[in-house]
Amino acid sequence: MSLQQDHGQDQVRLVTPRQRVPGPHTPGMDRQQAVATDHTWSGFVRTEPGTVSGWHHHGEWESVVYVISGALKLEFGPEGRTTTVEAGAGDFVYVPKDTVHRESNPASEPAELIVMRSGSGESLFGVEGPRRS
Repeated sequence: MSLQQDHGQDQVRLVTPRQRVPGPHTPGMDRQQAVATDHTWSGFVRTEPGTVSGWHHHGEWESVVYVISGALKLEFGPEGRTTTVEAGAGDFVYVPKDTVHRESNPASEPAELIVMRSGSGESLFGVEGPRRS
């Protein structure tokens, strides 16, 4: 059983791959929640080649992504200008709170990622694209 919000936060627990629960669904992405509390979230993400998420942000949540294998392309930027970060196996990517972005897998093989978030409130907000002035 994964550590669910407000249940067992004061206990050490092991969460095995079979105990993870489905996370928010995006076609081509398999998100699996391992731990969720009032102020932290962590999980595993497997992204198929060529998959691109929609533009979104995570509100008051900061995110750290670790690339286990494959590739991660993260697009973001203020005022409609897009900046790109490309990461590979062994790389970490930090995404500040309220940063509008989208992620994709530009590689020919699936990407496997670990995502850790800290913050509070709603954690996913879909938007049309980067903010414009």
